[in-house]
Amino acid sequence: MTPEAIPTAHDCGLIGCTSCGRVWPQGTARCARCGAPLSPVDSAGLQKVWAWLIAGIIFYIPANLYPMLRTSTITGSQENTILGGVVELVAHHNYGVAAIVFLASIMIPLAKFLAISYLALAVGHENRAGGHRHLWLYEVVEFIGRWSMIDVFVVAILSALVQLGFVASIHPGPAAVSFALSVAFTMLSAQSFDPRLIWRGPTVNKEPQ
Repeated sequence: MTPEAIPTAHDCGLIGCTSCGRVWPQGTARCARCGAPLSPVDSAGLQKVWAWLIAGIIFYIPANLYPMLRTSTITGSQENTILGGVVELVAHHNYGVAAIVFLASIMIPLAKFLAISYLALAVGHENRAGGHRHLWLYEVVEFIGRWSMIDVFVVAILSALVQLGFVASIHPGPAAVSFALSVAFTMLSAQSFDPRLIWRGPTVNKEPQ
């Protein structure tokens, strides 16, 4: 039996609980196992996905253009963007830290933008044969989301610890707020995506009359 021929819960007149995974007959208002409200799969929810994603992309631009960190010492002050900080770490031979910052602050956010965009576009335009691949991609996006704030955490820790008066001090730059908002909006975009849409394929808008 091909993946397209395997009936889904929706094909059988069932609705799945997004909290515990238990299925119930369509029309059931609340899950009897965990008490969560049951809602039908609706492709209109993709509007929230795109809205949060676009907001995340908008804030990601100033997060890379403006300085993330401002360092003041008795010899002067210095400002570093995310990419500039990576370059400076490499110049000081801190390759491991530079790789972590580059992955967490540049590669992972860009990968999340592309992955969520692909999932939102693929839903309703491909058959169920790609369902497992799409679900795996969605789970990866959900998993790496918790590591996206590592750059903001580093800035916050350094700002709290390195305050030596006129000798040396570190303050977060305007990019820190933009980066934090970009990560938050991207996480909201991923959480707004209903993974049940993956198994509906091109029939997502064909509700029975």
